Amino acid sequence: MLLWINGPFGGGKTQTAHELARRLPGSHICDPETVGFALRRMTPPALRGNFQDFPAWRQGVFEVLDLALSKQDGVLIAPMTVIEPAYFEEIVGRLRDRGHDVRHFALLASREVVLDRLRERAFGHVAQALVGKGTPLRRESWAVKVLDRCLERLREPQFAEHLWTDHITVAQAADRIAASAGLTLAPNTDSPLRGRLRRAWTGVRHIRFD
Repeated sequence: MLLWINGPFGGGKTQTAHELARRLPGSHICDPETVGFALRRMTPPALRGNFQDFPAWRQGVFEVLDLALSKQDGVLIAPMTVIEPAYFEEIVGRLRDRGHDVRHFALLASREVVLDRLRERAFGHVAQALVGKGTPLRRESWAVKVLDRCLERLREPQFAEHLWTDHITVAQAADRIAASAGLTLAPNTDSPLRGRLRRAWTGVRHIRFD
């Protein structure tokens, strides 16, 4: 089974994916963004754009996930924003056509909540403490630029199942995804402090500098 965790940039995909993997023995995170950044690094700066527009990205992600689903016994988890219906069908649709069990979830939240989460990513808490909560989201400018489009597209029926996360924790989002997919997670034994530290470390590990 593949759990594809979709949602706007800053919507909690990576945190939710890691929470699922932590509590789901034998699971593995297959991050499609890794393929995209490899292609981006290969491309001269003047030619760089949205790596999802590369047919090589879509084909590569499909081939890796097809192989992993065919050979791996555990659940695979793919956290990735995809809002173009044609690209979605090219990857998720083809995987389903191949007979794979793909469960798709779009993590949604209000615009204000997503903006707050973008400010909190990585070192956002430090910036807020120093200069206030209204800190401009310079590093997240792309995420902010496409936020409204993401939220609009992901509400469409093609991108169901929809999971609204405004008032639930990362652990609760993982619980609901697992329940919908018929999976049993290990109990969440994190204290509030341990959970915050774990999520902060996950955020630091996924900072992108290019």
